[in-house]
Amino acid sequence: MEEVVDRISFLPEELKISILSRLELQDAIRTSALSRSWRRIWTLLPSLRLGVGCTRDLFGDDNNDGPVRSTWIERVHHLVSSLRGPLLVFELGHKFDTHQSVLIQSILDLLLQKGLLEELYLCCFCRGDQLVALHLPLPSFQSIKALELWGCHIILPSGFHGLNCLTSLKLFDIKISNDDLHLLIHASNNLTTLKLSLGDSNDPLSLNISLPLLRYLEFETFESFEKVSVISAPSLERAYIYVTFRNFAAYRSAKLAWVTLGLLTSVAMVSSLHLGLHVIKSLSLVALPFNFTFTGLRCLYCSLHINTMDKRMHDVFIWLLRSAPFLEELHLWERSSGQTNMVALIRELLLKKQDGISCLDQTLKRVMINTNILNDLTNLVPSITLVKFFLLNAKVLKLMKIWQYTFPLESSMLMELQKAKITSSDAKMVIFDVKSKVTIAVN
Repeated sequence: MEEVVDRISFLPEELKISILSRLELQDAIRTSALSRSWRRIWTLLPSLRLGVGCTRDLFGDDNNDGPVRSTWIERVHHLVSSLRGPLLVFELGHKFDTHQSVLIQSILDLLLQKGLLEELYLCCFCRGDQLVALHLPLPSFQSIKALELWGCHIILPSGFHGLNCLTSLKLFDIKISNDDLHLLIHASNNLTTLKLSLGDSNDPLSLNISLPLLRYLEFETFESFEKVSVISAPSLERAYIYVTFRNFAAYRSAKLAWVTLGLLTSVAMVSSLHLGLHVIKSLSLVALPFNFTFTGLRCLYCSLHINTMDKRMHDVFIWLLRSAPFLEELHLWERSSGQTNMVALIRELLLKKQDGISCLDQTLKRVMINTNILNDLTNLVPSITLVKFFLLNAKVLKLMKIWQYTFPLESSMLMELQKAKITSSDAKMVIFDVKSKVTIAVN
């Protein structure tokens, strides 16, 4: 019988570390039992990701609905202290009580001792509306390139002068003073990615963004903001703007709508723009059309709720098309939930020939509509009407693609679309059924 040779144990240490880096953490630790040469290889891992799922498996703690136990954080501390090599990436996500900030602080202090940390992801899930208050030792994290924080109350220490290596900053459900927010952003001049979804604030927030290298911006506006504007971002390519109404009064607030409009008009240079579902609802509260042009926009992603679209929302939709004279590609997420009394209005507004919209006349070649309502001809009316609008008005259209997610394709829908008037002689229309992964050519 041929002798079995253990070649894997003789692999170079760098290759072993590379192999373990591709495993779940608990599986990487279990390799210590393979042989003496594998016993402490996992302690050289350059990244440590302790999300809710992996810590449950690793520590046997499945009580994620309750407060974190002190023994749990002690195990995390021991795990981090066991690492022998430089730790480049650290991710911690768990449910904490607000008084346990000191436990997280101890982990951050240990990370500082390891040095060379390049990516920090900290997700503090708390019960109720409270946030974990953190005094982040940011001045010492000078090697950080990516910083992502969830559910924290951030208080910058005195003497903070920015993070020179930071290229990606993502803050979600964060409470921070306006001065600290400005300081954190603008003292980090090498930022290329900025995502802000801040928590409630008792103080009005006003933010003027000026970042020379910024390429991607994601921003959530809500009622605490008084002004948001991109003053200078010559490298900005993509922006994602969405609105959150935290109460009914904010939903009806024209003040919030003007904040959203001000942010939109300050990102005219972007080539790709993604607008959340409530942006059009928000903009419908202010006087449109507003004389403005997205000079650089080539690709627009937009969420619609067409069954609730009224005349003002329709005007905003047309304004967006009119304000993007060089638009080449349009992605629409059409969210519908059955027929409403708006259907007749939608048909009347959208099935009219639109003149003088440059992108429809000269540049718009691809339209993608993602919908979840293509199931019954009665409820299909708004969705089909939206499709017909572009078939009728887009003169240079090359591809109309409909993605439907929920129901099987209906022959009645196909027949209805086949009867649609198509202005562009080169247009191809297809429907992709995501559930069955079937593509049907309509024409």
